[in-house]
Amino acid sequence: MQLNGFADRTAFVTGAAGGIGQAVVAKLRGAGAKVFATDTPEALAALNPQSDGTIWHALDVRDAEAVRNAVTEAEARLGPLALGVHAAGIVSNLSVLDTSPEEWARVMDINAGGTFKVTRAMGAAMVGRKCGAIVVVSSNAAGIPRMNMGAYAASKAAATMLTRCLGLELAAHGVRCNILAPGSTLTPMQTGMWADEHGAAKVIAGDLASHRTGIPLAKLATAEDVANAAMFLLSDEAGHVTMADLYVDGGATLRA
Repeated sequence: MQLNGFADRTAFVTGAAGGIGQAVVAKLRGAGAKVFATDTPEALAALNPQSDGTIWHALDVRDAEAVRNAVTEAEARLGPLALGVHAAGIVSNLSVLDTSPEEWARVMDINAGGTFKVTRAMGAAMVGRKCGAIVVVSSNAAGIPRMNMGAYAASKAAATMLTRCLGLELAAHGVRCNILAPGSTLTPMQTGMWADEHGAAKVIAGDLASHRTGIPLAKLATAEDVANAAMFLLSDEAGHVTMADLYVDGGATLRA
């Protein structure tokens, strides 16, 4: 199936220097979209962006004013915002008892608060034009308890429900809001949690002691797998899909 609805449309992407973010940017550009790609100054400093017309912009999603200004700049330089992908986020691997109030606040501020600030700004830009599509990259941890991921899972659950609520509010205005819930994906965020070269095999096999299922498809997702799902949700072919929560995890959550 050929996906449509990207040519000459303006797209705003957060977390664009990350594994999933980079894949999304590449696919949007390949489909003919004009892309305003954002990430933290540190992430952009480590990136060697291609000269493909993408505009790269430093952005801290915790800063509401900076987010609003970035959306305004994107529209001024590229035209009316039609597509938005919020992929910015961080992980935290601490038990609830070991999570300090400061760590809790940091994770919630970026993952949940950032989602609020970014999607609010995107929605405000789209609502008056009666069209637009927003995709938020959440996590399958938002829908199933995880050991040593309490703050992360809670922040992603908040981001997921916020996106669904926004989708309900904006539906009458023709703006669609959907969620991607990736599982273990072969990105630096994932590999950074591995203790040795057997990390992938352990994730695929699962671990009964930590009450974690394995991956029925017996492989990790790639960033391109997640980006492909994002492209579908953004496309005209998903024109009657909103408030959906699409799990891209190889069946790991055994979700009904």
